[in-house]
Amino acid sequence: MVRAQRQAAGNGLLEARRTDQGLELDLTGQWRTLAFTQIDAALAGLDLKGARRVEISTERLEALDLSGAWRLREFIKRTRAAGAEVSFRGTPPDQLRLVDETLKRECSPSVVASQAAWEEEAAIRSLEFVGRHAVVYGRDVARDLSFLGRVSVTALSALTSLKRLRPISIARHVYDTGVTAIPIVALIAFLISVIVAYMSAQQLRSFGAEIFVVDLVTIGVLRELAVLLTSIIVAGRSGSAFAAELGSMKLNEEVDALYATGVNPFEALVLPRVLGLVIALPLLTIIADLVGLTGGALLCRYLLDMPLTQYVNRVNEAISPTTFWVGLMKAPVFAILIAMAGCYRGMQVRDSSRELGRLTTVAVVQAIFLVIFADALFAVLFMELDV
Repeated sequence: MVRAQRQAAGNGLLEARRTDQGLELDLTGQWRTLAFTQIDAALAGLDLKGARRVEISTERLEALDLSGAWRLREFIKRTRAAGAEVSFRGTPPDQLRLVDETLKRECSPSVVASQAAWEEEAAIRSLEFVGRHAVVYGRDVARDLSFLGRVSVTALSALTSLKRLRPISIARHVYDTGVTAIPIVALIAFLISVIVAYMSAQQLRSFGAEIFVVDLVTIGVLRELAVLLTSIIVAGRSGSAFAAELGSMKLNEEVDALYATGVNPFEALVLPRVLGLVIALPLLTIIADLVGLTGGALLCRYLLDMPLTQYVNRVNEAISPTTFWVGLMKAPVFAILIAMAGCYRGMQVRDSSRELGRLTTVAVVQAIFLVIFADALFAVLFMELDV
């Protein structure tokens, strides 16, 4: 016997009829993602109390996507948990069976085992990656220390004789790395000092403290900017040149010819370049200091109407006895880093011109990085020493 209780719910998405056995549900309309709110309202409005059996019909269902099938599955699961038997009039929707099979496959022991095996393999690959790169980096460090040791031993042995220092070769490298770099170094130092002075004047003018522009330019140029920018420029010019020259000699087997004739390539090729740059870079730093102070003086004269005598007096008051030497003493260290990076990468070139281009790029990048890193260490050291 069927009691005449018929209910339409969810804007035509569901029709329910209560029987002596339970409920008969007719799914109608379109069960899609956009109808989530109506679907939930329709299912929530069903009274399952006292229902021992729920029969679902999908004959009048117009559309059912996976999201709608998921909502239907959750309703079936909730109904069975309440103790009612759920059946379909006809064949269950394919979308519902797809959701059930997918969830069963994800929870199956084989999938869990395969996932565990994949995670274990990923962990092994990660450890293998770390180990391989640790070995590679360890070998690189060993080669770096070996190159540094050979250059140091060669330098110590060459000090016993002026001829072994090759002064003519050193003079040529001083000219190539120092004299030819004066125009670009002077231009960069002038522009940077003008920029620093202009920005400082714009900010300090509102406080009536234009006189401290001289302090900023003087201390900034002498302690940091002159030597740092000069070193970066030299790293781009000379570091790449060293790597390219030595790399070309390696490709042409000229280095092997030196070994064959009994000449030490480190003494003939590497040491003169290092010593030449150690001499040239401090001189370039002094030129950058002078040009930078000149640029600051010109801007103060024409922007702040500051007489040259007042500028010079303020410079003398702003600097301490160590200001100039703090910047200058960095130059030889930066020169050694740049020359060693360029020569080391040049001596590593093998087999092809492509390798030459790659190692030349690496030499420039490493030289600039080492210069900036060393400058940071100097800044911390001088701060601790209160210099």
